[in-house]
Parts: sequence; C-alpha cells; structure tokens
Amino acid sequence: MPLAGLEGLLETTPEGFYCPPGDFHVDPRRPVERAVVTHAHADHARPGSRGYLVARAGLPVFRRRLGAAAPLEAVAYGEAVRRGETRVSLHPAGHVLGSAQARIEHRGRVVVVSGDYKVAGDATCTPFEPIPCHAFVTESTFGLPVYRWPAEGAVLEEIHAWWRANREAGRTSVLYAYALGKAQRVLSGLDASIGPVLLHGAVDNVTAAYREAGVALAGAQRADAASAKRHRGSALVVAPISANATSWVRKFRPFATGFVSGWMRVRGARRRRAVDRGFVISDHADWDGLNRAVRETGCASVGVTHGHRHALARWLAERGYESAALEAPYEGEGHEAEAAEETESG
Repeated sequence: MPLAGLEGLLETTPEGFYCPPGDFHVDPRRPVERAVVTHAHADHARPGSRGYLVARAGLPVFRRRLGAAAPLEAVAYGEAVRRGETRVSLHPAGHVLGSAQARIEHRGRVVVVSGDYKVAGDATCTPFEPIPCHAFVTESTFGLPVYRWPAEGAVLEEIHAWWRANREAGRTSVLYAYALGKAQRVLSGLDASIGPVLLHGAVDNVTAAYREAGVALAGAQRADAASAKRHRGSALVVAPISANATSWVRKFRPFATGFVSGWMRVRGARRRRAVDRGFVISDHADWDGLNRAVRETGCASVGVTHGHRHALARWLAERGYESAALEAPYEGEGHEAEAAEETESG
C-alpha cells in the first residue's frame, strides 16, 4: 500500500483491508476471523466471518443481512474496544441506518476508514461525524466535480409532481431506489396524501427493520397482485432497480418509471437504465462533500478507494496531501452485490 500514513496500521490483502496490530479486517470480501464492518450493504457486510464488530444503531439491518445467528458484537457510536494492540471505535457515517466509520488508534497514531458516507443529513440515519485523524481512507464513488447534489427537498417535490401527473393520467408511478437506505430515505419525505404507497418485497423487508429501529417513515403496504389491481393508476410503487423490465413490474401497467440515484446527475444515465425519469438523491458524498470530509478530519494522508479514486487522489495531492488510490473490496452505489441483495424477496 503506497501511503506512508497507513504504514504498519492498515494494509491491503486478498481479503481486503487488514490491520496487523489489531489482527482484524475492515469490510472483508471473504470470511475472516475478526471483521469490523462499516454498514450492512452486501458489498461491505458478507456472511461467514467468525466475529463482527458493528454499530448498535444498525443491528436490525445487520441481522437481516448476516442472519440471526451471526456472531455480532454491537457497540454504541464512539465506544472504544480493544482489538490486539489497537483501540477501535465506530462513528456515524451518515450513509444508511447504522453506517459507521472505523477509527483505529495505535501508539498515538489514528487512521479512520470511512466506508461509504455522505456529509448531508437525512431523517433516516445518524449524521456524518468528522473524526480527527492522521490518515483518512475515503470512498470516491462520485469523486468528480460534475457530481454535485441538489437540495433533497427540491428533488422530493419533483417526485411528488411526477406522481400527481401520473395519477391524473391514470398511470401507476414505479419509483426505483436501492432497497437498503435510499428507499427508506425517500419514504421519510413522501407526501402520502397524494395516494397509496406500495413496496416491493425487498424494500418492505428492509423498511420493517428501519421501523423496528424507530425511524419514522410514510405509511405503506407490500405490493402484490391484489394491491396492484386495487391501486392501479394511483399508487407510488417503490422497488429496487433490479425489478425493472421484469414480469413483477408488469402487473402495474400502465405505469411510468423513475430512478432515484446520484447517477441520474449525468446525461445518458437515465437512458442506460431504461427509465422515464431520473431523480438526483444519493447516499454518497458528492464532490464538495468528499473534499469537506477530508478537510474536516485534519489529516495529512488520504487513501482513496473505488469510484473515481485516481482523479480524487491526484486532486488531493495537488493540494498538499499525501494521497494514493487504493484497491478496495467494494464498489459503492450501483454495485452488483447490492443489486443481488435487492432481489431477495420479489
């Protein structure tokens, strides 16, 4: 790993990031003895490890992802535990329910592995907390200046206006959103007085975990053949993008489709996804958010993972940081592992 700020404290292995003095992995890609997991998306939380350290705030979604029998040790945000010669604590990442940054301290040196994060707040998870450190490992899913997010409230109004227009035209509104995190964020801001809200099975399962955690969300019911028929032409159906162009969605005909994602910021992305409308809301930091997060840590060294890592690493190096693009076992929003998870319960 070509970054002096991480030397001896974090290294890349076939299993992913490994901390030698603590003898644990962060978000390992395959089963290990001891895993520290930043959040419950499928490309970060994989089953089979002999022990997991997770944020207590995310227990309902971790249990759904890893299983009721998974050996989870859940800690409060900011609570430090010993791992070998290190002290490890988890701090809010603002990505999805229970998402965390891993702070690793060893002999006075601190590294923070961010996992996925966003600096803008939302009603469904604890806001991002900048953690002072010597070295910061940041994602870069949207690490280009073109990715700057509009205000969430304005985008929700666009969704409401689209839903009303579809209802007036007798069309069901099918809104695609990632089953863990994005769908619940949309539900937290929906005006349910416009019409009934139906949920794809994968979305409904995760939404139940959010409600169990005390997150306030718009009222909704599970989508099935009966509810599709009863509310045809008036409902908003929230489903994962993996349901697009499948037999499942055809029962809502006639319908219009929309996709909620940061990828909708780029011209042509809507066409590639074969949807009628794109709505720009992301659970990842945009360009300004990434730069803000790095600044607020006060770090000198930055490791940049996935996404546009080479571009962001060069940008940071030009601004005086020791920075390097790092290989990572996960790929962020839109990754195949996340899409696979969404297909669990049609």
